[in-house]
Amino acid sequence: MDPDFGDIRAFIQVVDSGGVNAAATRMNVSKSQLSARVARLESALQAKLLHRSPRGVAVTDAGQRFYEHMREVLARMQQAVDEASGEDAGSIAGSLRVAAPMTFGTAYLGPVLYDFMREHPALELTLELDDRYVDLLAGGYDLGVRIGRLHDSSLMARRIAPSRRVLVCSPGYAHHNGTPQAIDDIQQHDCICYGNASVAPYWQFAPRADGEAPRQIVVRGRTHLNNGDSMRDAAIAGLGIALLPLFIAAPALREGTLIELLPGAPPTADAIYAVYPQTRYVSRAVRALIDRLVAAFDEGPPWESLAAEPPAS
Repeated sequence: MDPDFGDIRAFIQVVDSGGVNAAATRMNVSKSQLSARVARLESALQAKLLHRSPRGVAVTDAGQRFYEHMREVLARMQQAVDEASGEDAGSIAGSLRVAAPMTFGTAYLGPVLYDFMREHPALELTLELDDRYVDLLAGGYDLGVRIGRLHDSSLMARRIAPSRRVLVCSPGYAHHNGTPQAIDDIQQHDCICYGNASVAPYWQFAPRADGEAPRQIVVRGRTHLNNGDSMRDAAIAGLGIALLPLFIAAPALREGTLIELLPGAPPTADAIYAVYPQTRYVSRAVRALIDRLVAAFDEGPPWESLAAEPPAS
């Protein structure tokens, strides 16, 4: 028998969601209904797509190949829908699968994205927030948000906003340990290190003059954390010096629970990008969302104005 397209969508949702339970919740169906759909698809294809165990499911080699092909088919279908409905049509339908870092996703991406979803009730959203690097193509994501310097040449990118970084510590840490007066002095201090780094922690600072290379130092510390909010909180607690994106540090700088160090020797700045696989059709929903994100920060990132306010008394 021929496979049912609804069963194919169910299988893709299971893979995208990482399991039957999460997929059933997202699709608003029972686990038994979803499992039955996948089993019916396997029967139609005469192939085992998922390994099932008490701990969950894993995709077989055949299932992974089928998933990758069918994701591309769904993308082509979305292209056909977009072209048939006309580029100027106001309604946007389909699905969006978005990956973003935790703090930026919660504080700044979310409000823009939820307004966008409210305006387009026929659009379905899966938003996954994780500070670790995510393979957009392998994970089936339509769009990702990346902060820093881009290295993946397989991705297309559009700059959303600048992301200035600042060196900070708590007033208590500064009182008990002093503060660095030059970049090299930082190596004599306890530093709060980013735990997701794959190499020895190092901090990079803007060059002294045009044409010079950025200055770079290796830092040491007894605290290694994999989330920017946790690093900020550790700095507020007086555990050391942290290098943070301004969008994370700005509220604490405004409240006076953190102070900026070496403002005359700033860290190299990052940027925030919307990225998407260049091998996949870019749907109207993705293009419209990227436009909305660029417009949201076009007049300047809100964290810059927050940081410019005088500390609370």
